[in-house]
Amino acid sequence: MRAVAHWLSGTAGPRSFPYSAVLDEFHRVGKHFVEKSFLALLDEARGKVASRTPADGDASTRLLTDFLDVALDKWDGRYDYRSYLALRLLRFSDGADDQSPAARAADGRRARDRLLVRLIADTLAFELAAAAHTTGLLPQHRPGPAVVTKRCRLGVRAAAPALARLGLNKAVGADDPATAAADLHAIAGDLASPEDPSLRLSMLPVHVTHDEYLFIRVLQGYECLFAGVADELRAVVTALAGDAPGAAADRLGYAGDLLRAAGPLFSLLATMQPESFRTFRQYTEGASAIQSRSYKLVESLCRTPDADRLDSVAYRAVPEVRAQVQDGQPTVDETYRSAVADGRLAGPDHALVARRMAAFAGTLSQWRRTHHRLAVRMLGARSGTGYTEGTPYLAAVSAAPVFTAVTTDPPAADRSGRHCA
Repeated sequence: MRAVAHWLSGTAGPRSFPYSAVLDEFHRVGKHFVEKSFLALLDEARGKVASRTPADGDASTRLLTDFLDVALDKWDGRYDYRSYLALRLLRFSDGADDQSPAARAADGRRARDRLLVRLIADTLAFELAAAAHTTGLLPQHRPGPAVVTKRCRLGVRAAAPALARLGLNKAVGADDPATAAADLHAIAGDLASPEDPSLRLSMLPVHVTHDEYLFIRVLQGYECLFAGVADELRAVVTALAGDAPGAAADRLGYAGDLLRAAGPLFSLLATMQPESFRTFRQYTEGASAIQSRSYKLVESLCRTPDADRLDSVAYRAVPEVRAQVQDGQPTVDETYRSAVADGRLAGPDHALVARRMAAFAGTLSQWRRTHHRLAVRMLGARSGTGYTEGTPYLAAVSAAPVFTAVTTDPPAADRSGRHCA
């Protein structure tokens, strides 16, 4: 508190804000339990930042504003899934920029792969530090050595596809899981800019339970992946609506690869101790994956949601996505039908695109089923934190078709050699 008060009393700008002191206090007790007097100081700091007239593009001002908004979400009464995961701080691309499609695809893919590797590596570094008793962060319900080893093994496996796409897969040795996790952390350090503290600032758990660190990082990883899948699906829509609709096959294949390779993230999350989850979950009311913008983008880009789905709490929680759908957002399902009906998509290209759509649909459906099974293990019959009925809601959603224009029976490997399963 003293460091923030000192900053407020002076003329220093956002670059000198005492982030570490604030993080220390939030980590000491958990966001839910931070003293109101300290939150009032942070609110005063936010007002001071807002009163400045920074030059256009002042990154330090934007960073501090976003950090304080995330830190003060409960104070403001606007705590939700996106603020819980500090998604504004992570700034992964969701395709909503002015780059050309080709540049956006290449830059966005690389940026998301780097971020995913860093998120997983940071998770494993925390596990190793806790096991070695070199950190006092989130001290309650520490897992045993066998669980830490399993998490290292699964985490390295989850990062492997992104490492391969970055050309760094050989940098992680095949030694024991802890050594491999340490290698991964060293690689991640090289992927980060020294001037970018966003990853460190994005860890603001609500409680002091050890497993909340894993929970937050895995959910951030999935948000990163779904933002990437949404980008690929936008490109699929553009290709199917154009003169070369066969080009959609490659983007569908890449989107499916992202989802298939993300499977180990669920395995990693499944190592979370149910009693730990139930402990910190008491303080996350109002923040639920039902509010995930990235997932709703993916779902609504596949096909237009049915009227009852669009009018559900899930879509009302993401009004900007709901508005896009209501404004007639084109979908893969719709543009595929048009391309086939117009004769623009025919022959081998048609067959390949249909196989890739079916493979993607099968993979997304499997992701939904796995999500449901994990929720049943963690929640049982308890209600969801997004004011839903919990696991019955997930069961109903998991049965919804991804596409209606093609069969979703898992096909065999296609002629390109890409396994569609």
